[in-house]
Amino acid sequence: MSRQREEFLGHPKGLYVCFLTELWERFSFYGMRAILVLYMVAKIDEVNPGLGWTKGFALSIYGWYTMAVYVTGLPGGWIADRFLGQKKTVMLGGLLLCIGHSILAIDSITAFIVGLVLITLGVGGLKSNISTMVGGLYPAGDIRRDSAFTIFYMGINLGALISSVVVGYVGETIGWHYGFGLAGIGMLIGQAVFFFGRKHLEGVGDFVPPQRQANGTHAHAPLTKIEKDRVVVLLLAFLIQIVFWAAFEQAGGLMNLYTSEKVDRMLLGFEIPASIFQAANPLFILLFGTLVANYWLNRRKQRKQASSIYKMAIGTMIMGTGFLLMDGAAMQAASSGKAAAGWIIGAYLLHTIGELCASPVVMSFTTKLAPAKYASLMMGAYFAVTGLGNKLAGMAGELSESVGEMAIFSGIFGFCMVFGLLLLALLKKLTALSHGADDDLVVG
Repeated sequence: MSRQREEFLGHPKGLYVCFLTELWERFSFYGMRAILVLYMVAKIDEVNPGLGWTKGFALSIYGWYTMAVYVTGLPGGWIADRFLGQKKTVMLGGLLLCIGHSILAIDSITAFIVGLVLITLGVGGLKSNISTMVGGLYPAGDIRRDSAFTIFYMGINLGALISSVVVGYVGETIGWHYGFGLAGIGMLIGQAVFFFGRKHLEGVGDFVPPQRQANGTHAHAPLTKIEKDRVVVLLLAFLIQIVFWAAFEQAGGLMNLYTSEKVDRMLLGFEIPASIFQAANPLFILLFGTLVANYWLNRRKQRKQASSIYKMAIGTMIMGTGFLLMDGAAMQAASSGKAAAGWIIGAYLLHTIGELCASPVVMSFTTKLAPAKYASLMMGAYFAVTGLGNKLAGMAGELSESVGEMAIFSGIFGFCMVFGLLLLALLKKLTALSHGADDDLVVG
């Protein structure tokens, strides 16, 4: 049966293989992320002992780790483009993830370090390449591409929602390493889904050796003027991602610790584990994802501005506004000792709306503008700059120990506003450089 005929709900079945694989990979990743910093700062003499590290050191390690898992997308994309193809690189990355998460279940500092290294390498092989494969399911100009990435993005957040609750609860209340082990089981399921579902990915993500000249060197044609212009736009989009994720990824680090230490988590006599609050973002994405997507679709139908760069600018500013609520939480905690949980829930809601405007758009945008011969490498670059944003998030979290959380929250809000407005000022020039590759382009 041809790939064009092999469809389900209007999309190739291969999309749902990628959807389920990514769902379980994100289950393992976000489950581990929900408890990682909390495990590192937990005292060694507690009932559920951790590593007993200081908050600043734990946030530093968190920043380096979250940077590394995304930066390795660059070599992961390069390996796929030059040697293995996307499909085999995803399989290799999944295998490393299964091993890494399983090792984290062992109560040992050596196992902790080795597990994080293997997970880092595994995400590098899997994350950028499976995203590129989603784009490869659709021919150029196929109007289903953006909706496919929205479906794919829902898989990411469904996995994150389930794991934040399940892995977070198990890790905090039963044992950190039981939580890590549960995340590993999720990755095993994801690897099995991809292995047995790869028949639906025929012709997608296979390795195509580059042509060679007579002297044995690779014969890559130089980029055209249009391709160069589009790469310039992509590089700016990547800069937006650095700023966005430097702010957004306070969730797993500083905001996670803040929730644990300074937020009133009592509900009907039961104290909600801090890691459970990590479920707010994926829950809001599932609740509001369609509404936000329809809002932008309606703007496009009304011939109003709805380009990808415009969405990124607006999303960055909305997300930054969430830190005003964190300022409110900081002021309440300073005056009464604890902040109401509503502050952080509201902040996560604004972060989510901003994310829905910006993040799925960039993945689709990258597959549209990237030169075909560098498709995996450019998607790897997208995740690499996401990693740089994560590192900046960790550095900002570390700085909070000396300047205070409120100063960090206020600074992030201000920077996001200024950066978003600058993007809006440059919008028309960036639009011209995309040369019509942006399907949502409407100049208003």
